Amino acid sequence: MLDLLITNATLPDGRTGMSIAVQGGRIAEVTEGLDAPAHEKLDAQGLLLAPHFVDPHFHMDATLSYGLPRVNESGTLLEGIALWGELKPLLTADALIERALAYCDWAVAKGLLAIRSHVDTSDASLLAVDALLEVKRQVAPYINLQLVAFPQDGVLRSPGGVDNLKRALDKGVDVVGGIPHFERTMADGAASVKLLCELTAERGKLVDMHCDESDDPLSRHIETLAFEAQRLGLQGRVTGSHCTSMHSMDNYYVSKLLPLIAQSGVAVIANPLINITLQGRHDSYLKRRGMTRVPELMAAGVNVAFGHDCVMDPWYGMGSGDMLEVAHMGLHMAQMTSQAGIRQCFEAVTTNAARVMHLEGYGIEAGCDASFVLLQARDPVEAIRLRATRLKVFRKGTLLAETPAATTTLHLPGRSSQTGWMIPKG
Repeated sequence: MLDLLITNATLPDGRTGMSIAVQGGRIAEVTEGLDAPAHEKLDAQGLLLAPHFVDPHFHMDATLSYGLPRVNESGTLLEGIALWGELKPLLTADALIERALAYCDWAVAKGLLAIRSHVDTSDASLLAVDALLEVKRQVAPYINLQLVAFPQDGVLRSPGGVDNLKRALDKGVDVVGGIPHFERTMADGAASVKLLCELTAERGKLVDMHCDESDDPLSRHIETLAFEAQRLGLQGRVTGSHCTSMHSMDNYYVSKLLPLIAQSGVAVIANPLINITLQGRHDSYLKRRGMTRVPELMAAGVNVAFGHDCVMDPWYGMGSGDMLEVAHMGLHMAQMTSQAGIRQCFEAVTTNAARVMHLEGYGIEAGCDASFVLLQARDPVEAIRLRATRLKVFRKGTLLAETPAATTTLHLPGRSSQTGWMIPKG
């Protein structure tokens, strides 16, 4: 007898009337119209069953700290970094853990079960590292939390930066991070990329660098990152996050850069909510959108994912842990409003992001983990448009969260009351 049988589901690839059989926390079979004995049965009623959402770029050490010790009045990236510097001496492990665990609860409710979080290693005490390692331990039964050793103040710019980062890795942090555009000079930035990629190769790790989070078209550390990925044989293990300077680069240079990134196997993460908020601040008009060249990168064969980046922290006072909100903003910023483009944006917060994190057993196929979300939508396009309700969230066949279906009752003059989805059904 099966543990769980879901019937009449629509899958992201368009298959309808599908049955998903679950046994021992894994998907045993995906087929059309299966009927078999099961301890639990769920009729999806034609709604979308998708693999769980994935956030490949977040800052959990800062989340939910908005207003501490003050508000970012200018709303700029640099004031946010300065504000984080003011907050760090006031941090306590208990408060950081409490805020991170609260965010993880939000994430589960939104069907977000895998998060890659950068954690600041610039403080020699590594308080934030120890705190997030404890959070990782506590949430392991329901969230795959992957940590990046992130030298927020610059690995070469800050005293002890290299040693602090190595100690974080020794403690169990998963991924090597960096921020080359925040080093003192372009040359130091390039040197930091080389150093950190060599450390990655030495330790057999993945690397994910904040890369060119700037409007400066001459900030070209993504080029160095792609070169080092090829030189050191790190193809498939390297990610450049943000890469917003590419939005300001001339088309000729980009025509050379895109094939280099694709050949190097470097993935790119855009963070639509934050990129459009923090970039273009020095523009009057015309104002740049500030996000990297998502459709062009995808067309070149680069794996592109979307991250949330921030939720209620020194850089961003909004957010709720909803990756459909991220995809929604991403498709608008990138003008990916074709049906194919919208579906690519859905993939940017699911399958593409899972590839960035090297998640094993991800997807809705036989042999994959039974970790998926039933959405109050009939396809990925509708899911993004509505930021669809997460009706049920499963991890390895176990129900983690459920939310009642969103309905509205209309009481209109001259018409009988009507209750239902506020969407067209034709």
